[in-house]
Amino acid sequence: METPREKGLKLFREVFGDDMADGVVALGQSTEAFGANQANWTLDFPFGTVWQGEGLERKLRSCVVLGLLIAQGARDEIKFHTRMGLKNGLSRTELEEIFYTAIPYAGFPAANVAKAAMLDVFAEMEAEG
Repeated sequence: METPREKGLKLFREVFGDDMADGVVALGQSTEAFGANQANWTLDFPFGTVWQGEGLERKLRSCVVLGLLIAQGARDEIKFHTRMGLKNGLSRTELEEIFYTAIPYAGFPAANVAKAAMLDVFAEMEAEG
């Protein structure tokens, strides 16, 4: 039976690739890096437990997470989860609707942060081919 860490690392690797996953593992194993425990907690809890839940499809979970991140104005996390949402089956049109839905609830400033982050991801992915 896989541990939450193993499940989390598998999902993280699937979504963000080997380089980023290996970086998170290395950070978590570091005895000197600032915030090393956060890397372990990321693999154990959100990716190893919450994202493994059977009550929501991953695509729907991406919608929820993106809405919350937009409300927080969490630019970098919006970028990560826009990429993850695309991997989980969200289309660019659906991401745009999530953005529009957030505007009356999170406000225009938070939505502007999200729009810029999402557009960055689209441009990065186009450049990657």
